[in-house]
Amino acid sequence: MKAFKKIAANDNVAVALEDLFAGDVINVGGISITIRRDIKFGHKFALEKIKIGAPIVKYGEVIGETTEIIEPGDHVHIHNLRSLRARSDK
Repeated sequence: MKAFKKIAANDNVAVALEDLFAGDVINVGGISITIRRDIKFGHKFALEKIKIGAPIVKYGEVIGETTEIIEPGDHVHIHNLRSLRARSDK
């Protein structure tokens, strides 16, 4: 069984507690999610489909917003997530 952590009940991402590989299947609350790309230990992956501009929630808090559509099992990192902190336009 692959190790991961969903920190808060309303999080839409989880954290890999070991390296995950494309094709690995993760069970989150009775829902199976297939990892779509390799994800390194400590990185986030989506638990649900997240639309462009939607919030990314980790620790029960918004940590940023998406820059593209993110599918369940996708790696969530700087290539598809933008921080909302210290931005003059937000």
